[in-house]
Amino acid sequence: RPFRAPHHSASMAAMVGGGLRVRPGEVSLAHHGVLFLDEFPEFTPQTLDALRQPLENGDCVIARANHRVTYPARIQLVAAMNPCRCGMSGEPGYRCLRGERCRTEYQARISGPLLDRIDLRIEVPAVSASDLIRPDKAETSAAVAQRVARARAMQRERLERLGAAATTNAHCPPSVIEAIARPDAAGLTLLKDASEKLAFSARAYHRVLKVARTLADLDASETVGRIHLAEAISYRMSAERMAQAA
Repeated sequence: RPFRAPHHSASMAAMVGGGLRVRPGEVSLAHHGVLFLDEFPEFTPQTLDALRQPLENGDCVIARANHRVTYPARIQLVAAMNPCRCGMSGEPGYRCLRGERCRTEYQARISGPLLDRIDLRIEVPAVSASDLIRPDKAETSAAVAQRVARARAMQRERLERLGAAATTNAHCPPSVIEAIARPDAAGLTLLKDASEKLAFSARAYHRVLKVARTLADLDASETVGRIHLAEAISYRMSAERMAQAA
């Protein structure tokens, strides 16, 4: 699978395609693979917002005066960023040099509509020396790969029975994901409460269902339970919003 990691100075044309002689951009070159964007807020806002269509529809449309060109762009977006421009916000024993304004302004470079299309948002703490020295007891990559393969097989078989064109939960339209990701009673109550309290958009609601359905598949569970929805909802929330919801 392709892996593309453009520099944050990349232009919008370099990212989604364009030029005098239209060529595919990094998004299309990463089709069926990973597009990794390090220093996410350092890309221009226009370049970042150009990712909205590929993340929603899986393609890039480049319009010219007398023709249109469509390139495939079904990608897995992986982005990384510091919490603020100086990188010190949230670090134990340190203070952001410009205070809360630094964090707020830096993160505001990522628009709400783009953030709404990102399903998993994880704050990663700094790794201490003791973490590096301590023996690794985590699940191995090989074991994770086996669970992912089983989950994908479950998804493929389920969607084939429905006659759906999609082969994974991520690519299901809303009508299909509602049919295959019906929560149990406790999960439905949690989803309703979270949707109202956190003001989920219709897009966010269906994306939470997709993630919860996938988490259930990774557990080899046909039922989407409260635990799966709670985890899926947590991935859409920053630490501040989690505290607000609590």
